[in-house]
Amino acid sequence: MGLLKLRKNKKFSYTPRYYNNKGEGSPYEIKHKFDDYRKTVGNNSGLKTKFVNAIDDYKNNPDKQANRRILIIVGILVLVFLFIIDFDLSIFFSK
Repeated sequence: MGLLKLRKNKKFSYTPRYYNNKGEGSPYEIKHKFDDYRKTVGNNSGLKTKFVNAIDDYKNNPDKQANRRILIIVGILVLVFLFIIDFDLSIFFSK
């Protein structure tokens, strides 16, 4: 029990549970499993590029039910927002 002597740190030989032993990539990299299939993930420089990539990704989506569901959800959220700000919808209807 030395008073002036510092304690040495313990060293462990830790390998992550799902580490690929082939050495491909970093075992500590956190990546979504669908990132390889999307254009919207990565370095997009400008706002226009991000918008064009998002529209292209939306149009090339093979699941049309998901596209319709997104449109319904956005429509409902817009109506809720208009209700909250007390927007008068009667200007769109003629008498």
